[in-house]
Amino acid sequence: MLIGLLRHGEVEGGSRFWGRSDVPLSLSGLVRMQAAADAGPPWDRVISSPLSRCAEFAHAYARRHCLPLSLDPRLQEMGFGAWEGRSAEELMATTPDALRRFWADPWTRPPPGGEPLDRLQERVLQAWEAILIGSAHDDHILVVTHGGVIRILLCHLLHLPPARLLELEVGHASLQRLRVGWTGGCPEVRLLDADAR
Repeated sequence: MLIGLLRHGEVEGGSRFWGRSDVPLSLSGLVRMQAAADAGPPWDRVISSPLSRCAEFAHAYARRHCLPLSLDPRLQEMGFGAWEGRSAEELMATTPDALRRFWADPWTRPPPGGEPLDRLQERVLQAWEAILIGSAHDDHILVVTHGGVIRILLCHLLHLPPARLLELEVGHASLQRLRVGWTGGCPEVRLLDADAR
C-alpha cells in the first residue's frame, strides 16, 4: 500500500493560523497541489479533509481522474481558538509569551481556547486506522489534509516525542509518501520521502 499525504497549498489571505476557518486556496496553491499530486504514482482513491482548502482540490482531482473520493472530518486541521485567522506577527505584537510557549511545547501549551493536541492526535489516528482497515494492501491512496494533521501522523509513525512536533517541516503543497507493508497482520510503515517545499 502506498499512501500520499498531501498538504493543501497556499490560501487566500496568506500565512495565518487558519485552523478550522474555511478559507479557499489561492490559484498558485491549487497549481502547486496539482503538480505534487501528479508527481506521485497513479492514485486509486482520494480521501480529504472537508475544509475547502483541501476539498476543493480533492473534488477536482478525483473528478478529473475518475477516482472515488471520501471526506473525513477527522482530517481537519486543529482548532486554534483565539488565534484563528491571526498571523504570527500579530500574535508576537499582542501575546508574544503565549506564542513562544506554544512554539516551545505545543503539546502542553495549546493556543487559548484551541484544540488540545492529545485530542487532535486521537482523531487523526482514528482516521489513519480507518484508512488502513478500509483499504486493500495494494491500494495507492492520496490523503489531502493539513500541516498539523501530517505532523501528528509523522510523529506517531517515526516514534518521535510529541514535543518535536513543530520541528517537522511540512510545506504547503508538499507530498509525503508512505509505504505500508504487512507482517503478521500488523502494518509496517516506511517514509519514502519528505518533499517539503
